Amino acid sequence: MPEALSTERIDGYVDLRSYGAIGDGRTVALIALDGAIDWMPVPSLGSIPVFARLLDGEDGGAIELAPSDPFTVTRRYLPGSNVLETTFTTATGRARITDALVTGVAGRLPWLELARRVDGLEGSVHFRWRVAPGTRFARSSPWVEQTTHGKVIRIDGVTIAVKGSDHGPRGGGPRGLQGSFTTSAESRHLLIVAGTADEPLHLPDAASTDRTIDRTIQNWQLWSSEFSYDGPWADAVQRSALALKLLIYSPTGSIAAAATTSLPESMSGGKNWDYRYAWVRDLAYTVNALIRFGLREETHAAVSWLLTTIKEHGPELHIFYTLDGDTPPEVELLDAPGWRGVGPVAIGNPAKSQLQLGIYGDLFVTMRRYVEAGNLLDAETGRLLASVADRASDAWRQRDSGMWELEELRHYTSSKMGCWMALDSAVALCELGQIPGNSERWKSERDAIRDWIEKHCWSEKRQAWVAWPGAEELDASVLLHAPSGFDRGKRMSTTIDALREELGRGPLLYRYTGAEREEGTFVACAFWMASALACVGRQEEATELLDGLVALGNDVGLYSEMMDADDHSFLGNLPQGLSHLALITAAITIEELSR
Repeated sequence: MPEALSTERIDGYVDLRSYGAIGDGRTVALIALDGAIDWMPVPSLGSIPVFARLLDGEDGGAIELAPSDPFTVTRRYLPGSNVLETTFTTATGRARITDALVTGVAGRLPWLELARRVDGLEGSVHFRWRVAPGTRFARSSPWVEQTTHGKVIRIDGVTIAVKGSDHGPRGGGPRGLQGSFTTSAESRHLLIVAGTADEPLHLPDAASTDRTIDRTIQNWQLWSSEFSYDGPWADAVQRSALALKLLIYSPTGSIAAAATTSLPESMSGGKNWDYRYAWVRDLAYTVNALIRFGLREETHAAVSWLLTTIKEHGPELHIFYTLDGDTPPEVELLDAPGWRGVGPVAIGNPAKSQLQLGIYGDLFVTMRRYVEAGNLLDAETGRLLASVADRASDAWRQRDSGMWELEELRHYTSSKMGCWMALDSAVALCELGQIPGNSERWKSERDAIRDWIEKHCWSEKRQAWVAWPGAEELDASVLLHAPSGFDRGKRMSTTIDALREELGRGPLLYRYTGAEREEGTFVACAFWMASALACVGRQEEATELLDGLVALGNDVGLYSEMMDADDHSFLGNLPQGLSHLALITAAITIEELSR
């Protein structure tokens, strides 16, 4: 089990497990256990953040709010919401902070508005706060400017205002604002941080924002009430769904893979990439979860965004796109030390130019599930999908980089299985009258892919699907193709055993043979193992595994991309959509196959 969380900072940094996340549909803020916000891009998730102490302990910038005396702390999300409640206890009293990126009457606000409400519970607690933007990775310097309506902070087109009630503003120097106040029983103080980029700024009214916090809580709880899942692990499933909701970029309907960039997959550094992009793969898994939950608006928005983006940048599929629907930029390394000095810090991801054949399957399974949920495709989309199916019928014979974005091109087994899934879904959509085309060809190629995989990718010696033909190495991504239907029999069952023996560390799993020398265990792979166990009829093992994995989230139920195999400390970007998606899928799969 993970050790108890600490509020200790080392050179400005805290353990990644320390972070809770809040969001408003456009950006995400990460709040440490000590009450500091160390990450908040303004105005949107893909922006270069003005608060980024997460990656630059000295100059990254943060929003601090905490007792000035030693304290203990507990926290939780308010039920059914992404509003975080943190309770501080000192020798003199107890007080509670309620943190929200607030929404308006009609939904997301046109500006960013962070509300931090401090309620005194008993005794008195002296709080200090400080709003100090960073240098945006050595690109610019913030400065405080006196305006008609008080002081604001400006930094390279971003304007930040700090308002509140009884928040004791005083000083802060030329680059930030700060203040202090003391709570008493039943007192209320409010700290509000509002921001825009390259546009005018609405200055919030404290009384109105106070009411807006309650409305934001109600809006989240109304959204959560629409869930149709009430099976085992319901609390963990709901929390994971709420974590995914934070990653849905409401201006377009796209879905970010994670809320951060450049958090290391290994303490030796190197694999520090930007995951604030919309992966076709992740969107496919998300749509499946959204459909299962009956969340129609998000499902349609995600599908529409994906199709529009493919049409605009096609005909070839890209692995991922920006949240606004553009092709991603070239990788740019930034002048920052990285979390705990483990760099590099980057914008972009080098996988942008890779060939990954598995995305054919991701696209088609998304469309298939969308249609099977009672929706219809338009004629143009049908023609697009038919042409993509034709390309998949040819492309499956190529080498690619595989799901794990590897540099060496090979005939990766899971990529071929993804192409099989694409053509199997294309046939099904054609038979449903949703796409035109020659389904006989797709059937023929689908069957040829299966024959090829069974001939070349099975190892009698290992009794497992290997990573590529002739390999002894294993790849955990083949576990995805138990739920896909490619293999739910004996071969997948013995593959599970081989993966556990070679890549397993307790309940966790590395991505592929040799990964333990490069990175931590990959959280999603462990959940895929639970799903696969259920698919091959090993229900008791699946349930036991999922019980153990659910317990490995942090104190508020969030997961990063990776975990250290020994102490279960978080590694990689967070909150990581794929980890939460895999939890949801495992719970749903086990529940449905247990009926």
